Amino acid sequence: MTTVIPESMQKLINHVKGFFPEDEKLQLMFEQCFVNTYTTTMKKQEDGKTFVITGDIPAMWLRDSAAQVRPYLMAAEEDEELADFLEGVIRQHFAFILHDPYANAFNESANGKGHQNDLTEMTPHIWERKYEIDSLCYPIQLAYLFWKSTGRTSHIKDTFKQVMETIIHVWRTEQDHENQSSYRFERTDCRQSDTLTREGKGGRVVPTGMTWSAFRPSDDACTYGYLVPANMFAVVVLGYAAEMCDVLKAAELKEECLKLREEIQKGIEQYAKLDHPIHGDMYVYETDGEGRVNLMDDANVPSLLAAPYLGYLPYDDPAYLNTRSFLLSRDNPYYYEGKYANGIGSPHTPDHYIWHIALAIQGMTTTSKAEKQEILAYFNQTDGATNFMHEGFNADCPEEFTRDWFAWANTMFSEFVLSLTGKAVKGSPLYDQLMKNKSN
Repeated sequence: MTTVIPESMQKLINHVKGFFPEDEKLQLMFEQCFVNTYTTTMKKQEDGKTFVITGDIPAMWLRDSAAQVRPYLMAAEEDEELADFLEGVIRQHFAFILHDPYANAFNESANGKGHQNDLTEMTPHIWERKYEIDSLCYPIQLAYLFWKSTGRTSHIKDTFKQVMETIIHVWRTEQDHENQSSYRFERTDCRQSDTLTREGKGGRVVPTGMTWSAFRPSDDACTYGYLVPANMFAVVVLGYAAEMCDVLKAAELKEECLKLREEIQKGIEQYAKLDHPIHGDMYVYETDGEGRVNLMDDANVPSLLAAPYLGYLPYDDPAYLNTRSFLLSRDNPYYYEGKYANGIGSPHTPDHYIWHIALAIQGMTTTSKAEKQEILAYFNQTDGATNFMHEGFNADCPEEFTRDWFAWANTMFSEFVLSLTGKAVKGSPLYDQLMKNKSN
C-alpha cells in the first residue's frame, strides 16, 4: 500500500475543487474517495503485477479491482509510473483467469485463505469460486480502456490471446450449461443465495444463445441462469476484444469473438424482453429461456440501469428508457424511497438500504441535469458523516450502513463527480456521451 499521491492524480483532485469552489464538503468527499483505492488497496508484487484488495476483505475480486482503478486511467494518460502500476493490475487479472476462469476472487499468494470448504474445484490461490460472467468481462474492459487511454499494447501482446481463448471456451460451454458444463458449486451452512441448487448445478435452463451465469455481481446466486445485464456486458467486451485482436493480427480469434457476440446479442433481444403493462417494451433481469423471468434490478454493476454506461445501447434507446422507468419505480422490488435518498438497493443487503454504486450509475446514465444534481445532493447527505461511500445505507438513517471500507463504492462516486466536470475515461461510452454533449 502507498500514501504519496501522484501529481497526475492531484491534478484531477484540484480540477474538481476548482469546479465546485463553494462546496467544501464535496471537495473533501471527492479527495478521500478518489485516492482510497490507491492509498489503501493496491500492492505491487515482486513480479511487477499489482494486487488489489476490495477494502475490508483481503482478496482480489476481478470485478471490483477493475472498477476500482478505472478512473485512474485519466491520470495514467500522462503518468508513466501510474500506467505501469495499472498495467500490473491487468497482468494480475490475466494470470488469475488463466489459473481458473470460473473463480471470482483470489488470494495474494497460494495461502489457502477464503472459502476452501466450498464444494467446487478450489485451489490455495482461490478465495472464492463463484462463477460470474462479469468477472471475465471487467478485465477485458480494463485492458481495452487502458489501451485507449495510454496507447500501450504490451499487455495485449503478452497473454491476451490465451486469455480470450480461455474466456470464449467458457462462454461457449455455458451457452449449454445443462449438457456441456462441469462447473458445480455448493456451500454448506449458509443462506440460500450463497449456494446453487440441484447439487451445485443451479436452476435448469435451455439454450438461447446467451451464456449462463451461476452468480450475480453481488455474489448472490442467480434465480434464473441467464443474467441479462452480464450478457449485455459480454456483448460489449467481445467487441472490445475483436478490436484488440487487430493489434495481434489474430483474424481467426477476432472472427470467433464477433460470432459469439452476435449469438449472445440475438439471445438477449429474443428472450430477455417483454411488453410490460405499464412501462412497455423493456428488458428483464434474468430468464431461464423457457418463459420464466425475474423483473428487478440489483445495485451491483453490471445492472440493467448501467446498460448505456457499459455500452450495450444508447442512452436514449426507447427500450432502455422504458426499462429505466420500471427500475426507478416501486415496481422494482429493490427500489427504495427514504428521507435522505431514493434509489436502488439489493437483496444482498437489508431492506430499505440504497447503494451508492447504484446512485452513481443512475447519475451517469441520465441525460437530465436536474437528476444529476439530485443524485449529487443524495451523495452529500448519505455518507454517514464519514466522507466515504459505503455498500448500502438506510435511506432514512444514513448513519446505518454496511461496509465502512468498500473501495468500489468510493471509486464509482469519484467517477460520477468527474463526469459532472466533463471528464471520463477515454474509449468509454461515458466519454463518448460527454463529447457528444459538448458538440451539441
